[in-house]
Amino acid sequence: MKLSELKLFDAAEAFKDDEAIRHYLSLAFEGGDPREIQRALGAVARARGMSALARASGIAREALYRALSDTGNPEFATILKVVSALGLHLTLTTHPDANEAATA
Repeated sequence: MKLSELKLFDAAEAFKDDEAIRHYLSLAFEGGDPREIQRALGAVARARGMSALARASGIAREALYRALSDTGNPEFATILKVVSALGLHLTLTTHPDANEAATA
């Protein structure tokens, strides 16, 4: 088999249920890397259907594609709207290293 015959992996195909989506996004947010969060939201948006998510979030489909693309730079408001449209919300917890940072 040639490399060109292999199907490229698309994370969006892995998200068949809400729990898998919630877990994946939780891991992305816990990691704290803005680009990874953006990529995770983009993969989930593709899995759910960009048009449906655009309608649910009130963001134009084209703007949503741009914001969640590899070159996008979504505003925090956009991220909150997308998370909400997915039926989720963000919560804050104490960082495991918070005590060390406070005493340093």
